[in-house]
Amino acid sequence: MAAVSENPTHPAFEKLRSHRIGTLNLEIEEYRHKRTGARHLHLAADNDENVFFVALRTFPMDSTGVAHILEHTALCGSEKYPVRDPFFMMIRRSLNTFMNAFTSSDWTAYPFASMNRKDFDNLLQVYLDSVFFSRLDPLDFAQEGHRLEFEKPDDPSTDLVYRGVVYNEMKGAMSSPTSQLWQNLTSHLFPTTTYHYNSGGEPDHIVDLSYDELLRFYRHHYHPSNAIFATYGNIPAHEHHERFEALALKRFDRQEVELPVRDEKRMFAPIRVEQAYPVSEGEGTENKTHIVMGWLLGHSFDLFENMEAQLLSAVLLENSASPLMRALESTDLGQAPSPMCGLEDSNREMTFVCGIEGSEPEHARALEALVESTLRRVAEEGVSEERLEAILHQLELHQREISGDHFPYGLQLIMSAIGPMVHGGDPVALLDLEPVLATLREKIRNPDYIPNLIRGKLLDNPHRVTLTLRPDEQLESRRQKAIRDALARRKQSLTESDAQALVAQAKALEERQLRKDDASILPKVDLSDVPLQMPEPEYRYDGDIAATLYARGTNGLVYQQVVVPVPTLSRDELLLLPYYTTLIPEVGCGDRDYLQMQDRISAESGGISAAFSAKGRVDDVQDLSGYLVFSGKALARNRDKLTRLLRDVYTGARFDEKDRVREIIAQIRARRVQAVTGSGHALAMGAASQGLSAGAWLSYQLGGLEAIRGTKQLDASLNDAGALEAFCGRLAALHDKITRQSRQFLVIGEEEHLDAMVDDLKSCWSAASSQDGDPWRLEPVSYTTREAWLTTTQVNFCAKAYPTVPVEHPDAAALTVLGVFLRNGYLHRAIREKGGAYGGGAGQDSVNGVFRFFSYRDPRLGDTLEDFDQALAWLQETPHEYQALEEAILGVIGQLDRPRSPAGAARHAFHNRLFGRTPEQRARFRERVLATRLDDLRRVADTWLSPDSASLAVVTSADNRGLVEALGMSVREL
Repeated sequence: MAAVSENPTHPAFEKLRSHRIGTLNLEIEEYRHKRTGARHLHLAADNDENVFFVALRTFPMDSTGVAHILEHTALCGSEKYPVRDPFFMMIRRSLNTFMNAFTSSDWTAYPFASMNRKDFDNLLQVYLDSVFFSRLDPLDFAQEGHRLEFEKPDDPSTDLVYRGVVYNEMKGAMSSPTSQLWQNLTSHLFPTTTYHYNSGGEPDHIVDLSYDELLRFYRHHYHPSNAIFATYGNIPAHEHHERFEALALKRFDRQEVELPVRDEKRMFAPIRVEQAYPVSEGEGTENKTHIVMGWLLGHSFDLFENMEAQLLSAVLLENSASPLMRALESTDLGQAPSPMCGLEDSNREMTFVCGIEGSEPEHARALEALVESTLRRVAEEGVSEERLEAILHQLELHQREISGDHFPYGLQLIMSAIGPMVHGGDPVALLDLEPVLATLREKIRNPDYIPNLIRGKLLDNPHRVTLTLRPDEQLESRRQKAIRDALARRKQSLTESDAQALVAQAKALEERQLRKDDASILPKVDLSDVPLQMPEPEYRYDGDIAATLYARGTNGLVYQQVVVPVPTLSRDELLLLPYYTTLIPEVGCGDRDYLQMQDRISAESGGISAAFSAKGRVDDVQDLSGYLVFSGKALARNRDKLTRLLRDVYTGARFDEKDRVREIIAQIRARRVQAVTGSGHALAMGAASQGLSAGAWLSYQLGGLEAIRGTKQLDASLNDAGALEAFCGRLAALHDKITRQSRQFLVIGEEEHLDAMVDDLKSCWSAASSQDGDPWRLEPVSYTTREAWLTTTQVNFCAKAYPTVPVEHPDAAALTVLGVFLRNGYLHRAIREKGGAYGGGAGQDSVNGVFRFFSYRDPRLGDTLEDFDQALAWLQETPHEYQALEEAILGVIGQLDRPRSPAGAARHAFHNRLFGRTPEQRARFRERVLATRLDDLRRVADTWLSPDSASLAVVTSADNRGLVEALGMSVREL
């Protein structure tokens, strides 16, 4: 049961209400601080992972990124903790399961989570002091926001350049066409309110922000009267209140915080806008235009209006059987639906967006006609009650599911509630969807309900923008020339004293970055606070059907997987696997076409997916084994339907709907290309690692830069009907080979459902026969590489990789600790603080036996590669303290002990065992981590990180072609 607070309310707070949500097993308590008016939402739950979250309403009215830069700078030292970098120092001194800060369009939040009470209390002290008593040193503003420097900071004869962490972060973020698409669309949908502006900051505008403007923004917005606190877990609310009051709130009185909170002025006719985005010179512009249509809808914080909008969006766009999605997928006007498609409900007023990518500018009016005709047809024909029930089923399932494998579950719930709290709605109502779902079930009985929604919210809504975002090969060169010319003029206007002031600032900043702060003033946990071992989920095995069963508290959901060993495959078949696993839930099955299957999946389950997983042995990364995993989830009442659905997809999927296969490949290409600027560091590490083990080579071929290039080539080739037919034939042959394999099952659910699920499996699969052929094998891989991949980006992603050891090797633990040690002690300062990159670090990948350095959204290239080498020199030549080692070990343990959702923990345990990662093996690794010494770090670095064995890879722009060639790197183009 959820932990319900029966303690008296703290005298500084008044309790507004308490509300139990049975479907979430939560008690929601809402409080107000009497003196300041600060609000507190407490989600009382029987969960050791406690979450803290404080948000300030921040409504910037320009695109200088003031809220974003303030979020960074506020964490750079406070009244009680006057050290330069308490946030990153606490990451190292903590057992946190999550630490971060967010800047949204109209709020800024500082959340953390921990399963250790001492650690929670430590982090709370630092967070509250950072938010409400920040020092905001001008040098931190220069480092985190922006600064003007000479290219060689101490040499006024060199050119002026802009530097800063947020400046480079946003150069990277805004290199993505989809980021530009969203920002441009919202700027026209919201011409007069805060959403018109880029709260993260536009690089060209960030440089206009002054330090004094940052201070004014802080003083106006960062006050408890403008604050929303939220907590989750088993710490009672009154204990939080005691800490909030003692650490911060007692020092404040109520303050009227005036913010421009209002609705957007409505347009009386749709508008059309055409804008450009940069692509590399010589890349070509054909089929690279994005066209989207956006409507402004009602209040996001009105729960019923929000749910109506979600219902409408799902009717039109949920899957390929939805009429508008079907139209966008099958039209010849573009290559794929836009990634913007759907409902955005995080702002005060919601937006509905649909569109296409891979188009041409002249198709904008034709797209409008297609969308309008589709909407009119749905309004005239209506939607079946059965289809609407399936959508409400999805909403119920989404509300019930306990997630948290990538993000703490409590934080996800808080993030759902923050919008209504910021905008004036009811957070409790938004978390308790049962009443509104019941109302919607009544409404959908009226056949005119959905048609009236379509007319009222879309067809008859004149507040609509059609945005055409076209590629321009000259745009980036014009932008860079304008920046260079402006900086040249700025330099010409500098007096001697101005120049010396810039040199002095650069020197002061470097001295500040190199200064060793007294970390002892910060609270910490140490190794004595680390549990010796984390418990493994218990399971039982049914040998009759080869099923592994986990009884878990899944809140009324069941999960099932069919696990199949990969058969012997040719290289061509191997390269098909990512397309096969993506297509399986998207194609027809048996006598149903893909549209009918989409409806069935939506009505009977929470989704079907397939994945390929391969790992080396714990003692040999070159000896791979692999499995195909077919997964599904459902509400417990649909457990038997889920079993049949998975069986039918596994046995009966067909690949003869050639147009459908063609559509999905185009969508895969679009998604993979879009991922480059967001995941460039991971792609660079994959390219650098490709030749160092079989598993690393496989990842590079199936999901790395080579895979992106291969998908572009495949997509182009399938315009030929013969090639498309042959491709579909190869997929069908691969499927036939896979379905002949033996299989086992993973079943996860609450105890009362497990026996019935096993009975379903036995009755459903009993007649099927199968057998394994020779096991799949991959030849060992061993070569070094030096590659530079050119794409459209304003920043760089750098990586260096060394072949090392598998997880069972005695040195694997020390190498894992070494990665955190180098990041904490050297790379963070050199690459982020001094170099201006958004991030950088190092780590051991024991699955593939590779140690990797990386940088993320990095303005530098050659200097960063030198920093990777200098980090190893620093390790060997500099005296180190035990405290630094302990912090690195804590960082590793924090990753090992990261909590998962109930179902996620069971999946993780099952797949660990599948690949020989037994609890005993994992316990040995943990013990070796805890036993690591400083001498071990120097020894493993000297043993395994030899310059002769290193590989390099970077993702960069065509402007750096000469530089990477001078570094001896081969050039490849995406």
